[in-house]
This record gives sequence, C-alpha cells and structure tokens, in this order.
Amino acid sequence: MQKSVLANTAQHLLQFGPQVMAKPLTIVPFAVKARVLEKLLNLLMAEQIEDDELHFLQQRWVNIDIVDMKLSFDVSFDKHFVVRAPAKAEVTFSGRSKELVLIAAGKEDPDTLFFQRQLAIEGDTELGLEVKNLLLSIEFDTMPRLAREGLTALASLLEQLQRQADARWA
Repeated sequence: MQKSVLANTAQHLLQFGPQVMAKPLTIVPFAVKARVLEKLLNLLMAEQIEDDELHFLQQRWVNIDIVDMKLSFDVSFDKHFVVRAPAKAEVTFSGRSKELVLIAAGKEDPDTLFFQRQLAIEGDTELGLEVKNLLLSIEFDTMPRLAREGLTALASLLEQLQRQADARWA
C-alpha cells in the first residue's frame, strides 16, 4: 500500500507540477519573461557567444514551446540572445519541461527523446540540426556553478520521481 501511495504521488507531481508552476507565470508580463530568458540564455551560453558559435542564428528565429507549462517563445541571436513572443519562427522545438530539463542537465540525449516522440522538431530541418548540435556541444561543466547545481538538483528530483512513479508498475 505504501509503495502505491508513493508511486501515485510521484506520478501526480510529474503530471501536474509543471501546470501548478506555470500558473504564476501567467500573470507575469511577457516582456519580463523575455528579459529573464535573455539573461539566462546569455549566461548559460557565454562560452558559445565568446567562441562565436552562434552566427547561424543571426536573423533566424527558433521557437521553444514548453507544452506542459504553456510557455512558448522565439529566440534569435545578434551579439546576444533576443527573445520575443511567438511569431513566425523557422523551426520549433517542443517538449515537456521534464524532458527539456533533463536535456539541459545532460541526463538525456535529444535524439533519443526525438525518436521516443517526447521532443518534437518541426520546420527548417537544417536549422533544427544546427540548434540540436549546439545543445549537444554545451559542456555542462562550463556552465555557471549556480545554474549547474540547480539543473543537477532539479534533474535528480525528476529522475527520482519518475523511478517512484514507475515503481507502481513493478
């Protein structure tokens, strides 16, 4: 009985947690979210910016759609990251927050998630591959310590919840 309660609780946290976390985001103006995302991307990708690895994103737009949080935005690069409300992007990456966190933490491979249909890439295939390859080239150890530790802790929590949720079927 105890195992079943833990498994059900873990399953509910995985399923409804992102929706609960998304609620406060609905009252934050998009301009504020965009500035936070820009600062975060510029911080996390500082090495790639310094190494001039982002030229392929200049004057091109990539849409990121975090479906379970109902958060969607377009990203481009022009000396720094630029975020705007969704408009006409050339390629769209969509997935749930759990999978995107696991990718960012280096715990999951985007190709694996794509083939499992947990990550979708639609639109300009060439640009999509360049973005995916950029994500794969990010060395987790070079991220700022606070971001690295936060992602690691969140990814570990998500993996633990998934193991608990899967335990009800064992």
